[in-house]
Amino acid sequence: MNRLFEIVYLLMGHKTMTAAELAQRFEVSTRTIYRDIDTLSGAGIPVYASKGKGGGIGLLPDFVLNKSLLSEDEQKEILFGLQSLEATNALQTSQVLSKLSTLFRKEEIHWIDVDFSGWNSGDGERSKFGLLRTAILEQRIVKFVYYSSYGQKTERQVEPMKLQFKNRSWYLQCYCLRSQELRTFKISRIEELEVTGTWFERRNIEVTPVDAATPVERFTFAYVELELLFPPQMAYRIYDEFERNRIRQREDGHYLVTASYPEDDWVYGYLLSFGENVTVVSPPHIRDILRDKAQKIAELYTGPS
Repeated sequence: MNRLFEIVYLLMGHKTMTAAELAQRFEVSTRTIYRDIDTLSGAGIPVYASKGKGGGIGLLPDFVLNKSLLSEDEQKEILFGLQSLEATNALQTSQVLSKLSTLFRKEEIHWIDVDFSGWNSGDGERSKFGLLRTAILEQRIVKFVYYSSYGQKTERQVEPMKLQFKNRSWYLQCYCLRSQELRTFKISRIEELEVTGTWFERRNIEVTPVDAATPVERFTFAYVELELLFPPQMAYRIYDEFERNRIRQREDGHYLVTASYPEDDWVYGYLLSFGENVTVVSPPHIRDILRDKAQKIAELYTGPS
């Protein structure tokens, strides 16, 4: 029985195979293979054998694997995988999941949900992801207004290629028709997003990870290596936001953390978000910048309101 099942799987992955190839694979005679083919045919599997040049053993092209050839665990894994896709609002996943659940006679257990939006972003942020996914799959140009970290507002038309998640943020990697090059845009800074009716042919461009892509708006700055000291009560944020191998707890309970970020206004604001609960050990120039910014903040609240 195991050999019969494996023959079916092999034939599903190949247009045809010769009896000699199958015999060599299973270390049996070609006569045994032909007997197996007769057994499969008698069981209702649409297998055929053709003679002559280019001939061989194959399955009818519209053959679909019967549920009985999948184990209980395999059926569950298929359904769980589809539920993972459904949580991302993948196209037509709900219909496929419902049909397979009926076929396998399994009750649907909704064990996962994914929300790509931030806490205060609302429905608009959630809809961006769906629109961009549709545009990528259907190869349609999108246009939007973008607010860069330089304070610039620009209108863009792009050929969307991939969505990537990096450091708790989603990015759109695309070919920008304005700059005529591969660009990366932070999705939270995209506004007035519209999927156009213009179709594009996908370019033969390698889409690299966000931290290796060029140019990437935030990552065009030089990186700074930080050494940070946190009190024990900040453990919840430390383990939320830093890699484990960059965290070391001292004997006094404080945490010494190393981190590498592009040096720009974002990283200054990020460090200031810890308030009095972080001390920049190094480099010294970051300490000076944070001190100056903290003084300017204090001046805003000095005197009458």
